[in-house]
Amino acid sequence: MTPTIDASQVRCLIAAQFPQWAHLPITPVAVSGWDNRTFHLGDAMTVRLPSAAHYAAQVEKEQHWLPRLAPHLPLPIPQPLALGAPACGYPWRWSIYRWLAGAPATLENVINLDAFALALAEFLVALQRIDAREGPPAGVQNFHRGGALAVYDAETRRALRDLQGQIDTRTATAVWEAALASSWQAAPVWVHGDVAASNLLVRDGRLCAVIDFGSCGVGDPACDLVIAWTFLTDASRNVFRTALSLDAATWARGRGWALWKALILLAGHVQSSAVEAGRAQRTLDAVLADHLAENQAMG
Repeated sequence: MTPTIDASQVRCLIAAQFPQWAHLPITPVAVSGWDNRTFHLGDAMTVRLPSAAHYAAQVEKEQHWLPRLAPHLPLPIPQPLALGAPACGYPWRWSIYRWLAGAPATLENVINLDAFALALAEFLVALQRIDAREGPPAGVQNFHRGGALAVYDAETRRALRDLQGQIDTRTATAVWEAALASSWQAAPVWVHGDVAASNLLVRDGRLCAVIDFGSCGVGDPACDLVIAWTFLTDASRNVFRTALSLDAATWARGRGWALWKALILLAGHVQSSAVEAGRAQRTLDAVLADHLAENQAMG
């Protein structure tokens, strides 16, 4: 059962475990994620609590790895300040982080999408260069980010059947099969696991921080390419792809990750609003168009 997480419960946790901060105001952040509930703790900190048991393992992973990743990255990432224990009716470990200023990326608050795409690519290149030998491998705990797309094959093909007559299932199937046709052949690299606009902070029109490393791990970087079709335009997607210097097969697997999520949203395999369904349709359109354009270019 998902616990009710509100400011009064957070106040209880802080008072019991970190009394030095008990005098600070606690308020929900303007935009909280699905995996966690986040609250301001004064002006300089946030409290982040997993919303369900299958997100709870992310806490200790972030506590351990974020301080080790941060020195190697060109943009700020969350800085853990304290690790909380279950109490006050809350059943899992939780974290306190330093507050990172900025707003989630939107097409309205980004001044130059090409520059944004380049900055993001440079961040991912730096992340991929960090020693990954002891990093956490892909698996159930991070929803297989960095792992093989084949784990979602049955779900994707079911969505394709459900959407027959509503979308171009022939091209979508071709995209999916192209994604399954290859695998990452190099050594595992670090992946963020959820490079979405909501996890990319913008200040003064520019990318200023990357947050929410709950799905991070080591493996195939293709999962981190999804932003190319969910947010970027044709021109900025090309900037992103060029700066990453990944091979065509990895790009095809990236399209597969974007396709899978768009299809399950459209097919109703997860609860979604009309707004989310509209975003999923736009992502699907971008994926299919990109696949067709690449095939045309190759003759």
